[in-house]
Amino acid sequence: MKYGYFGSMKVKPGHRDQVAKILLRASDGVRAAGCHLYVVGVADDDDQTIWVHEVWDSKEHHDASLQLPETRAAIAEAMPMLTGEFTSREFTVLGGLGLPAE
Repeated sequence: MKYGYFGSMKVKPGHRDQVAKILLRASDGVRAAGCHLYVVGVADDDDQTIWVHEVWDSKEHHDASLQLPETRAAIAEAMPMLTGEFTSREFTVLGGLGLPAE
């Protein structure tokens, strides 16, 4: 079974699109780290929240990805634009469209 992560982050006013671009740029390196799905999204009626959906081989793969130099650089770049308000939910992925079969 795969590891899933669903989270949101609040950005300071006027920074949503810039932080979203940083997150999307960071998505380039996560496939090799064991990520199968990495989706960054925003809502038209909320200019301060970014949503991220991820599916990984395991929690260990996810945790290891946070130590990659490019991930750490992206976090450092985005942090000054964040408010510090985060939500997160870990879950076991049972399957679904777009995911590799077990």
